[in-house]
Amino acid sequence: MTAVEERLRAAVAGADALVDAPTAHLAAAGGKRLRPLLTLLAAQLGEGAGDDVLTAGVAVELTHLATLYHDDVMDSAPMRRGAPAAHEVWGNSVAILTGDLLFARASQMVASLGPDAVLVHAETFERLCLGQLHETLGPADGQDARAHYIQVLADKTGSLIATSARYGATFSGAGAEVAEVMARYGEKVGVAFQLADDVIDLSADAATTGKTPGTDLREGVDTMPVLLLRERAAAGTLDEAGTAVLTRLGTDLGSDEDLRAVVAGLRDHEVVAEAKALATAWAHDAVAELAPLPAGPVKDALGAFASLLVDRLA
Repeated sequence: MTAVEERLRAAVAGADALVDAPTAHLAAAGGKRLRPLLTLLAAQLGEGAGDDVLTAGVAVELTHLATLYHDDVMDSAPMRRGAPAAHEVWGNSVAILTGDLLFARASQMVASLGPDAVLVHAETFERLCLGQLHETLGPADGQDARAHYIQVLADKTGSLIATSARYGATFSGAGAEVAEVMARYGEKVGVAFQLADDVIDLSADAATTGKTPGTDLREGVDTMPVLLLRERAAAGTLDEAGTAVLTRLGTDLGSDEDLRAVVAGLRDHEVVAEAKALATAWAHDAVAELAPLPAGPVKDALGAFASLLVDRLA
């Protein structure tokens, strides 16, 4: 991870002093580095973290960083990782172009890994865009809202985590079958991670998460707890407290006070426990995908990796 971090710092610099400030902004703010960590862990199923594995790890993190610049513009998010979002510092145009620049640098890195890696990266990029589009447009008439949301999470989050795991297996020589196992595992881990984040976003403060709680709600995005409320409302089983939350969601949440009231009401509702259970179930399903792998410390570590993502809910 030290080597990945060094390469990442180099990758977000090197243009000129004016451009380097925004490109390095989010990388310097920190982050969990889950994607390159998974790339390195998956590489232990083969010959370990050689140069190509390190390159792949940096490329997936650059791709992730690029999406954050774009997401924050679309969400009008004031904070990211405890720091002002890039668009708050340099404006929307610079933030969008910075994201594009990081995508370009990630693509250059992936190109050095060969045409198959380029295809996987391009397909992942497509899914990232589709996930954002489907989130923005919402479910089609008659489409199940929960299924639509899970697909959004699989595309927006699961796809890149799946690619991170796939790259680690591929470029360590673990073989095509192991790479497919890791891709399936990674996608389910990604969904579990995002479902857990839906809950954490309601319970943690900005100092802990580095972002403003309830940003998705303000932008009109129904996270899993809200979808569970709506399901109960449609079935005629929603209680008074849940009805009050849905009523508030139908109003303008422009003020921080209104947003905090909605977040508090949702946080105290029993649908949060149901959302936690869904996150845990997806994590268990991810671990089940590891069944074809040989027993040993790497398989155990991958299982622990999935569990830790939802253990944050405790």
